[in-house]
Amino acid sequence: MSEVREKLWNANYVKIWIGNFLVHFSFTLIVPLLPLYLNETFGASKDTIGLVLAGYTVMALTIRPFSGYLVDSFPRKTVLLVCNFLFFALFAGYLVAGSITMFALFRTLHGAPFGATTVAASTTAIDVLPSSRRGEGIGYYGLSNNPATAIGPVVAIYVLQAFKGDFQALFWLSLVFSLLGLIIDATIKMPKRDFVPNKEVISLDRFFLLKGFREAVAMVCFAFSYGVVSTYVAIYGKQELGIGGGTGLFFSLLAVGLIVSRLTGAHALRDNLVSRNATMGVCVSVFGYLLFAAVHTPLAYYASAFIIGLGNGHMYPAFQTMFINLAEHNQRGTANSSILTAWDLGVGLGVLCGGFVAEHAGYGSAFWCALAVNALGVAYYFLRVRNHFETHKLR
Repeated sequence: MSEVREKLWNANYVKIWIGNFLVHFSFTLIVPLLPLYLNETFGASKDTIGLVLAGYTVMALTIRPFSGYLVDSFPRKTVLLVCNFLFFALFAGYLVAGSITMFALFRTLHGAPFGATTVAASTTAIDVLPSSRRGEGIGYYGLSNNPATAIGPVVAIYVLQAFKGDFQALFWLSLVFSLLGLIIDATIKMPKRDFVPNKEVISLDRFFLLKGFREAVAMVCFAFSYGVVSTYVAIYGKQELGIGGGTGLFFSLLAVGLIVSRLTGAHALRDNLVSRNATMGVCVSVFGYLLFAAVHTPLAYYASAFIIGLGNGHMYPAFQTMFINLAEHNQRGTANSSILTAWDLGVGLGVLCGGFVAEHAGYGSAFWCALAVNALGVAYYFLRVRNHFETHKLR
């Protein structure tokens, strides 16, 4: 009984929660408006925008498997702080980039510390959680991303209006908030534990959780659709629906859906009802993408945001718990990096393919493409993933 009552919101968990919020806030503060920035500042075409923005995700994707190995082999706090510092420092690159080539370079490089920081932070969060409440804690940890998703675009639009369209103000703000995240993470006290480089023979399984390959394939499909919608929703709303300032409300409703589902789903994860949460999430999400792609009205635009958030809020923590439960205890970093790698790959492909399709066939076709890939992921989940997890989970 004492294990059940172990304190979930301990000081270190709160700090890593807040630090993760600040990292994602500084990130989401600029992401939804970058297509507009590239179009208005450099006159970039739709497919060029896709290429420039995909570089960030590709770099994060490249670094994450190695990040998992590092946080499993070396002091996690050290890895977290080094990566967090680089994430903060590279925001300065946006301030000095005078051409689209320079911007693309800094944006691509920025993906590396972001990818490594998120792996180190999520693994640190698991370390400071009581084991009896780990599944629940993973669900609540994801809530640190959701307010950032809601507040970031709203603040960005307000700042942009206050500074008369000056995107430099947004870049400065991101720089400041990422520094605050670094400072808070520096105060975390990790459990006393000796970390030494892993002596095992280095194999692919040290960089990617091979037991979670099927889960990763499904995650790529779900992330693809999110990458398309989240990246192009602002420019689509402005150019196709005439909703100039609606991006903030869209992401706010998305975040509300995420928060509601994570709060209601956390107890199910604590009770080990992982597959139930995942099933509910993927089914709700695909309906949200269908509404977004099929009905081109402001009401559907906003309603789909809430529904997609509701679905993803159930789906993502359930899949993260799947990866953790499929992994050995010394593979927590690898498990976290694997799901994030799959997510990055999907988002990157979504950004790249979405920009290409939008350039040649319009945004409507890009969103139908997102729906098709998401539906493919749902079918794959029911056919290949759900039973695989139940058969091979370790706890």
